[in-house]
Amino acid sequence: MADGSREQWRSRQGFILAAIGSAVGIGNIWRFSYVAGENGGGAFLLIYLVCVLLVGAPIIIAELALGRHGQGDAVSVFHKVAPGSRWSVAGWIGVVIGFLILSYYSVVAGWALKYFHGAVTGALWRQTESGFAIFFENFIAGSTEPVAWQFATIAVAMLVVSGGVRRGIEIANRVLMPLLALIVISLAIFGLTLPGAEKGWSFLLMPQKDAFLRPEIYVAALGQAFFSLGVGMAVFITYGGYLPRHVRLVPSAAAIIAGDTLFAIIAGLAIFPAVFAFGISPTAGPELAFITLPKIFLAMPGGKIVGAVFFFLLVAAALTSMISMLEVPVAFVIGRFAVRRRAAVVVVGMTGFALGIPSALSFGVLGDVRINGRGIFDAMDQAVSGYMLPTGGILISLFVGWRWGAIPAQTEAGLMGARLGIIWIWLIRIVSPGLATLIILSATGVL
Repeated sequence: MADGSREQWRSRQGFILAAIGSAVGIGNIWRFSYVAGENGGGAFLLIYLVCVLLVGAPIIIAELALGRHGQGDAVSVFHKVAPGSRWSVAGWIGVVIGFLILSYYSVVAGWALKYFHGAVTGALWRQTESGFAIFFENFIAGSTEPVAWQFATIAVAMLVVSGGVRRGIEIANRVLMPLLALIVISLAIFGLTLPGAEKGWSFLLMPQKDAFLRPEIYVAALGQAFFSLGVGMAVFITYGGYLPRHVRLVPSAAAIIAGDTLFAIIAGLAIFPAVFAFGISPTAGPELAFITLPKIFLAMPGGKIVGAVFFFLLVAAALTSMISMLEVPVAFVIGRFAVRRRAAVVVVGMTGFALGIPSALSFGVLGDVRINGRGIFDAMDQAVSGYMLPTGGILISLFVGWRWGAIPAQTEAGLMGARLGIIWIWLIRIVSPGLATLIILSATGVL
């Protein structure tokens, strides 16, 4: 490296907060809520938890073990474990995934930042209840605003990542993650005060038996587990590469998964009571955050303040995820080309921004462009979440479970000789890749 020896996390707590921050994002608030709403609430949540245990947890442990063993970027670790093999393609896929998600994820983050700005300045609340849909549609159809807000979010992520692991990523997450937890818990408590809030809690926490008969719920829960946790995109390989040897991986992975899952559930408990209290359908879909919830905020006492806090939550959660998405390709560029971190950040960040411009404009000037019948933004999301993320997860699972082998993998994970270690190795050998394959089959229309 051109900028000195490889960095390490300052503390285990800092690493866990950064890793939770990577997982916690818009997927936990916006995506989780509308996907749960469209797929039966409580039934979806229960299946989602099972998917996290059977797919998410094993792959996170595998990625952390692989990263710490290799002490490098997402590609170099595969060369170290299996020199001369073609398994490094799994690392390349992870780098590409992080880069692609950053490009279009920053578009949604820009929407959230625009709404936070509008909530604070009052521009958002000057819309009538029926005007929020028009406000949102006019904004995303613009030729400059969506790109400008997208750039603003990437610029902040670039600023943080340029500070390095300790002075940038770790410090940012030490500030943002406790703040996010405080906000989402406060919003959930506020939701308790709304009339009819118990219906929202019941919808999310009490499964309806007939919902379990709908096959699409299982695939939706699998996809959400991958997207929410961020497995398959080499974030945990990259973050694991900064871990010192004394940190125990399994308890760390458990803390990451618990933090991410609790955040999603509490966010749901903040959103669904408001949805039911104001007679809105929980199946409102992707427009839930940007059209439905502003109507609710405008109608409730103190709603303008609540709305501003909520959109700040979206922005900050998006930022913690974008930091990790940017770090994956940045770490690769630093390791591959021996350039300084700031130069790598500028090159990767600006390239990611440029790549995201078509997605930002796909609801306006590029609205007529179709890829397999989808707009650019939707096609990018489908390609990543439907194909690339599960493919990355499958390859990492098979590499760790079969190519690396049970003994070295279990030893690095701290599971050698433990019954849990046997369960883990067979989960990543068979169960996790098998279930991840269902996501791909669903995306192709086979299921």
